[in-house]
Amino acid sequence: MATEQTTGQPSESISSVLSERRKFPPPEAFSSKSHISSMEQYEKLYADAAADPDKYWGELAGQFHWFKPWDSVLEWNAPFAKWFNGGKTNISYNCLDVHVNSWRKNKAAIIWEGEEGNERILTYGELHRQVSKFANVLKIAGIKPGDRVAIYMGMVPELIIAVLACARVGAVHNVIFAGFAAHAITERVNDSRAKMVICADGTRRRGGSINLKNIVDEAIVNTPSIRNVIVLKVTNEKITMHDGMDHWWHDLMGLAEDECEAVQLDSEHPLFLLYTSGSTGKPKGILHTTGGYMVHAASSFKYVFDIKDEDIYFCTADIGWITGHSYMVYGPLLNGATVFMYEGAPNYPQWDRFWDIINRHKITIFYTAPTAIRAFIRAGNEWVTKHDLRSLRLLGTVGEPINPEAWMWYHKYVGQEKCPIVDTWWQTETGGIMVSPMPGATPTKPGTATRSLPGIMVDVVRKDGTACEANEGGYLVIKQPWPSMLRTIYGDDERYEKTYWSEFPGMYFTGDGARKDDDGYIWIMGRVDDVVNVSGHRLGTSEVESALVSHEAVAEAAVVSRPDDIKGNALVAFVTLKDGYEGDAKLRDALGKHVAKEIGAIAKPDEIKWAKGLPKTRSGKIMRRLLRELASSNEIKGDVTTLEDIGVIENLREQEDE
Repeated sequence: MATEQTTGQPSESISSVLSERRKFPPPEAFSSKSHISSMEQYEKLYADAAADPDKYWGELAGQFHWFKPWDSVLEWNAPFAKWFNGGKTNISYNCLDVHVNSWRKNKAAIIWEGEEGNERILTYGELHRQVSKFANVLKIAGIKPGDRVAIYMGMVPELIIAVLACARVGAVHNVIFAGFAAHAITERVNDSRAKMVICADGTRRRGGSINLKNIVDEAIVNTPSIRNVIVLKVTNEKITMHDGMDHWWHDLMGLAEDECEAVQLDSEHPLFLLYTSGSTGKPKGILHTTGGYMVHAASSFKYVFDIKDEDIYFCTADIGWITGHSYMVYGPLLNGATVFMYEGAPNYPQWDRFWDIINRHKITIFYTAPTAIRAFIRAGNEWVTKHDLRSLRLLGTVGEPINPEAWMWYHKYVGQEKCPIVDTWWQTETGGIMVSPMPGATPTKPGTATRSLPGIMVDVVRKDGTACEANEGGYLVIKQPWPSMLRTIYGDDERYEKTYWSEFPGMYFTGDGARKDDDGYIWIMGRVDDVVNVSGHRLGTSEVESALVSHEAVAEAAVVSRPDDIKGNALVAFVTLKDGYEGDAKLRDALGKHVAKEIGAIAKPDEIKWAKGLPKTRSGKIMRRLLRELASSNEIKGDVTTLEDIGVIENLREQEDE
């Protein structure tokens, strides 16, 4: 799951109370054609990478185009890394030119579907031409290597074109999710001192549209570094174009040449900034660089998704998040894959939009979030079962731990019990997937991301940094540098060191609690910030949530704590029920007993509140911070700019008052 890091404060070990014994070996038909086809092959690759990481990563890097080879694979001055130092490359060249100079020139790079049903296909040849033209637009506008460029657009192919054009000329792109308000844009533009904003006039959402240009106009009133705004016409919104500042995309593209050589960039040249929207304080500008990110994004995509040339790969993430960067743009295109890109909402015009897309476009690989899966469960099985999903051969999840019952539903109804599921754990900061099954090799268990990728040294440790025993809850750390790791927090090396490297000397602290089971599989127990001390036991709230969701009546649940004079903390569960179930005292009692039976009486919620919906960010993560504030004081004091639907909070408040 790609998560956004916050500082966690380790203390005693964390009690793990969830048990899962179901196990699913990879289908033989799948394994026989996989890049990694057995656990023996995986174990050898893992052991070789651990024994000589420089050789392992160097051989992977050698599969890409370098204008100049590197002097060293890794220079490590903890906690600062330089990967493939001295080498010169360009990630846009590796995404495009490499394929255009091969048989893939006429292969579909992007298949796009708009919310209204309109479609476009861009081959690698056409994508290369469009990216080259827009790279020339950037150069004419005075954008030079190292300049920062903010991008604020909906899910249209031009967003990918803008990203790759920035990379082509060495500009540092900062994609800002098109659901953010003006204040969030101002903050990110000013922190990065961006020279340009690339935006659309609007974006479509659930049959309507959002005027993005007006939001940009409001944002850049207080951004002195911005020199130009380039506007793509998408929805024909009524907007104001300011002379000298604003320029139409189509006008500039009409004047640009369609050939632009990729700039030869140092391996450590900054590639992009992506800001995490932490629960409090200033967002952190996570800085990723060129060569190392390229190597891990590409290799992890190849192995985790077992990509083949004939695949059509559908990732439902927005490019405004790290999943969109790594596994919708760079990872797939570096591998010459065909990416399916969808503009709109999963439930527009109805709850079967994704399943209809899979059926019509013959999608073979589908990568989505547990939050979406639980929403589909709540909508009803009939939306899935009426579509032919036989083209699917692999499923994936990302964003947060997937509870076992949601995993089983995904396996049964979407995968039709024949598709391996890759449950992926990673973060904005890691740049790429760190823990995941190898789909042709790893026996999977519902709810665990299994084991780390070759070359990735992940462990679960106690507060003193010593390794935990099997099934002992502890703190998830990464013990060695990896190529796609963040290099720093932009402009704040001190915050970078303190946030990620101060808790466990020499180790990167992920901020997550976890345990390893007897097979060495890693179970994420939630953010350390979400660990609750109940009667001396430290419990990961995700395990309690998982137990609640395993009850037939529950669609979704979030568990937080409130202060308690006797226990230290009391558990408060916010529960969304499936259609047909009514929240009453009898069901509340039944859920309490169900949790006690599943994981023990210590984890039984002290209070269960019925919720029509849970407060979520626009990327689908539950905002537990807001629920903690509601549970403790029935007031919301913190920042709500990333909240998707403010009405959810009002509904919860009203229920509290009843």
